[in-house]
Amino acid sequence: MANTYTQLHIQFVFAVKYRKALIAKEWKERLHQYITGIIQSNQHKMLCINSMPDHIHIFIGMRPNQSISSLIQNVKTETSKWIKDQNLCLNFAWQEGYGAFSYSRSHVSNVIRYIENQEEHHKKKTFLEEYQEMLKVFEIDYDLKYIFTEPME
Repeated sequence: MANTYTQLHIQFVFAVKYRKALIAKEWKERLHQYITGIIQSNQHKMLCINSMPDHIHIFIGMRPNQSISSLIQNVKTETSKWIKDQNLCLNFAWQEGYGAFSYSRSHVSNVIRYIENQEEHHKKKTFLEEYQEMLKVFEIDYDLKYIFTEPME
C-alpha cells in the first residue's frame, strides 16, 4: 500500500471453550511460538503473548491489510487444529468471541508488562474479573449472558 502509514497496537483476549484450563505449561511456549508464526505470516508484528491455562493475551502491531475478525478466526482455527494434530489436547477448542482493545504508542510498554505478568496478576483476580474490568475501562457495553461461558465442572 503506497503512502499508507499506520500505528495500530491491538491486544486480543480470548478463552478456551468453557474456560477449561487446557493450556498446559508443558506446551504453552510452543503454542505461543506457533501463534507468533501465524501473526508474522499475516504481516503483523508480535509485541507480546502470554497465556494462562484458560485464556490468552496477544498484543500486536497490526497492519491494515487484514480485518481483526479475519486474523482472529485464522489464529483460532489454525491453533485448534495444530493442538489436536500435535496430540497436545484432543478435545481443545477456543470459545466463540474475543476482546480486541487498541492502545496508543505511549501505552505499549505498560501493556507488554501487564501481559508478561499474567501469572502474578491472576493470583489476585480471576479471568472473568479481569475481562469485565477491561470492558469497563474501554467503556464497552456488554451483557453478562454473552461474556465467556462459565467453566464446566
